[in-house]
Amino acid sequence: MRAGWRGPPPEPLPPLRIREGFRLAWRGIVLVLVTVVAIALFLFMRMLDAVGGRRGDQARAPAVQRHWARAMLALSGLRLDCAGEPMAAGGALVANHSSWLDIVVLMATVRARFVAKAEVRTWPVIGFIAQACGTVFVERRRAEARRQGEMLRQLLDAGERLVIFPEGTSTDGLRVLPFKSSLFEVFFTPELRQVLKVQPVTIVHRPAAHLPRSFHGWWGDAALVPSLANMLARSVAGRIVVIFHEPWPVAAFPDRKALAAQSEAVIRAELALHLGAAGAEPENTTDAPASR
Repeated sequence: MRAGWRGPPPEPLPPLRIREGFRLAWRGIVLVLVTVVAIALFLFMRMLDAVGGRRGDQARAPAVQRHWARAMLALSGLRLDCAGEPMAAGGALVANHSSWLDIVVLMATVRARFVAKAEVRTWPVIGFIAQACGTVFVERRRAEARRQGEMLRQLLDAGERLVIFPEGTSTDGLRVLPFKSSLFEVFFTPELRQVLKVQPVTIVHRPAAHLPRSFHGWWGDAALVPSLANMLARSVAGRIVVIFHEPWPVAAFPDRKALAAQSEAVIRAELALHLGAAGAEPENTTDAPASR
């Protein structure tokens, strides 16, 4: 797995206690059963939607996706709190990114399609679910930029809501990295600029008191399966707060850099408000390879 953001190493965790081992076992079994049933039901509902011509907010399959995500959070010992409302119209939601959990959280709160790097297809379980749910996979190759930009433009023009993580990688959940303005370029095409809105979203991770503050984070060379196993075994009474900020018309900004900078500033300020100074300052990540 390619390394992304290189922050401080995670705090070492003690060996699993007996009750945590039992918790991992029963939560894992329930998660597998729920996931298998949810995938079958989702694919069936998507077939019915296709036959009935149901699209967007009229489709029934996304409701299955939302219930699976909420079950996943419950099995991870997490409570979800939301402030504000996701925008009703099509457009783009841009959020800070700490972990694979962010995908589950937004899946549980808003009907949208995720934009993810192509490698996500290969992730265990989540890769399959992402493909089934219509995730848009993009490759970070200059040769693909024009084609992928056109694909995103068509989706936005059709009224889809897209979720984008402009940091381009995940972190420890205690900071916001500089947003990559190139991801905002498609919003400024002539067909979209005058009608499209962008909504910043701040995701705040609050692990249980006995766990490190960075416990939900997933960065560097961390593997997905151990991260998921630790979450199922150790997480109890954790909380994730999602703040949907006021959407902005793209036409109010002169260019993609201004929109990216303002989105970054709002999300960083909100994270700092919840966590203190840890989320306040950007970092120089010019030489860091993009990842999750």
